Amino acid sequence: MSDSSDEDLSPDWIPYSRRKEWSDVTPLAQDDGDYPVVAIAYSPRFREVYDYFRAILANKEKSLRALELIKDALQLNPANYTVWQYRREILKELNCNLYDELEYIEDVIRDNPKNYQVWHHRRVIVETLKDPNNELDLTEVVLNMDAKNYHAWQHRQWVIRTYDLYENELSYVDRLIAEDIRNNSAWNQRFFVLRHFGLTAEVIQRELQYTMNRIRVVKNNESAWNFLRGLLKQSDGSLDQHTDVVDFIVELYENGSRSPYLVAFLIELYEEKSLQNGEDVSEQEAYAKKVYSLCDDMSKKHDVIRRKYWQYIAERLHAKLEGRVP
Repeated sequence: MSDSSDEDLSPDWIPYSRRKEWSDVTPLAQDDGDYPVVAIAYSPRFREVYDYFRAILANKEKSLRALELIKDALQLNPANYTVWQYRREILKELNCNLYDELEYIEDVIRDNPKNYQVWHHRRVIVETLKDPNNELDLTEVVLNMDAKNYHAWQHRQWVIRTYDLYENELSYVDRLIAEDIRNNSAWNQRFFVLRHFGLTAEVIQRELQYTMNRIRVVKNNESAWNFLRGLLKQSDGSLDQHTDVVDFIVELYENGSRSPYLVAFLIELYEEKSLQNGEDVSEQEAYAKKVYSLCDDMSKKHDVIRRKYWQYIAERLHAKLEGRVP
């Protein structure tokens, strides 16, 4: 349980020990044992709120005043799973208006957009209501604050998948990529949507062109290169069979681009060609030499941090050509 600032509660906040309506409750102090290894210095306000929360939890009290107490507890520590769980139990017991709860949790999310427990509570309420109408708007607001908020994306994917809200998602993703071409979360969302509709040969070809056009804008964009690789893995045949992609990669290289993602594609292409059955021996050797040269460049210039990996790739190809490994 983490201690938050007293500023989380209003300056005119009245301690529960001074409230007449709580005089029937005996606060229950936290038991850290006789010799706690690390004694946490809770503020007096934090300690009092959670002492009263433990009391109502022990007494299994489910009331409106308990809900208000829980609001204070969550302001001080919005990551406390037990508090959220007990709040859900009270909401169910009192048959509360869950649309009011959605408004409350939206405010909490805006203040705590990267808190897992907050998003989990939101999901449970939406599932109970079976009403996802506000979820895409909410996640869009949060993603405008931080375009790579994992929890917002996770919630968005869940609501789209659960309630079949795919229809307009591709246009939303297009807008995000246009705003920030390096937004890896948006690229991931694009793949999520495409897989739902089906990665047919026609769709893959369209997306290959889309991605290559984006790479032309920013050649060292890992997100786009990963997306391109993902598309190719969904298609049949080897890289060599996608002549448009091969021509694109070779053209970029010949025009001076040395993006490590581009060079990695070339290595894969030339390794594939050097191992093709029926290829002229001299051609195989020529492609193998290209692999060795590019791996050397990667290990010394373009991807030094993974130099041992690229050394391994070259050594592995050499062993394969000698028949020492399958």
